[in-house]
Amino acid sequence: MKIRRPAFATEWSLFLLTMVLCLIGLLFVFEASVAEAFALFNNQFYFVKQQAISLGVGIVSLGVGVFIPTTFWKRISPIMYGLSIFSLLSVFIPHLGMAVNGAHRWILFGGFSFQPVEIVKFGMIIFFASWMERHQKLRPFLALTAVPVGLLFLQPDMGSALIVIAIAFGVYFLAGAPWKAFAITGGVGVGLLLLLIIISPYRMKRMTTFLDPESDPLGASFHIRQIVIALGNGGVFGKGIGNSRQKFSYIPEASTDSIFSIIAEEVGFVGCVGIMALFAGFLKLAHTICQKIPRDTYDYLLAHGILIWLGMQIILNLSAVVALVPLTGIPLPFFSYGGTALVMILSVTGILIGIGRKYEILTGK
Repeated sequence: MKIRRPAFATEWSLFLLTMVLCLIGLLFVFEASVAEAFALFNNQFYFVKQQAISLGVGIVSLGVGVFIPTTFWKRISPIMYGLSIFSLLSVFIPHLGMAVNGAHRWILFGGFSFQPVEIVKFGMIIFFASWMERHQKLRPFLALTAVPVGLLFLQPDMGSALIVIAIAFGVYFLAGAPWKAFAITGGVGVGLLLLLIIISPYRMKRMTTFLDPESDPLGASFHIRQIVIALGNGGVFGKGIGNSRQKFSYIPEASTDSIFSIIAEEVGFVGCVGIMALFAGFLKLAHTICQKIPRDTYDYLLAHGILIWLGMQIILNLSAVVALVPLTGIPLPFFSYGGTALVMILSVTGILIGIGRKYEILTGK
């Protein structure tokens, strides 16, 4: 007798796994930020409270994303592209944009600050999915990609620029771009990226630090050296929850893009493997939803764009923490402190679940 799979099994599994990742992430935001929160605000719960509020907003946005039809995102995609470019320009406007450590990545509005790049990533996905469903013209594609990427390099935010490039080229390839055009543009893109690194002292120093961590142990190499120390301290089973030493001002802003190093110190190699297995399960479920969707459709490109975004961000962050690639400042989805990033990631997860529900009903798969 054939056993029927429960309705929406993949979608429910993705939702539950997302909630598990968010709750684990909330725990480690507290663990990683407790010292900094007490030093800055005399309140060890400050950052975790802010993250919990963002998590609540994000869960609501996930629910909304499930039920908004994808035709809505397709309809507003040109508007979203325009808003994305405007928001990237806004960070340079005095009294609206906010510079931190020389980087123009934040907008200050109504007493709240947020990073527009997280909204830009989503805007690029829905726009490119719509545009490339209809045509894959090379020159317009390169021009449309170059504008947001160029503005991100000016901020400077190389990590986010790489994510946007991955989204654009990934969707371009899935839309049926010729292999020759894809290979040529990819090669030219790598060459330009290397040129931008060479001519920028800031980026060149990061590359030098990556290649030779001993070159400036108390300066440019300090961050990555402290991360490596945290990884080593963790050993096989970790020092135990709450027992990290590196979170006490050794790793700069330990609750953001370097949070996985604090996790590694506290739960060790075994715990890290377990968390990476959860991420792998999340991406596998997301890919399963993508497989339900007919090719050459807007939903197919939209769903895969979301998968590329989340997958690349997870891979880049974890690779940087274990010194496989230079530090890029990319947050770890569901774990890194940051309200805008968490809300947007939960929103697109909701959209992915909604797409899965749609094709579950249509196909019964």
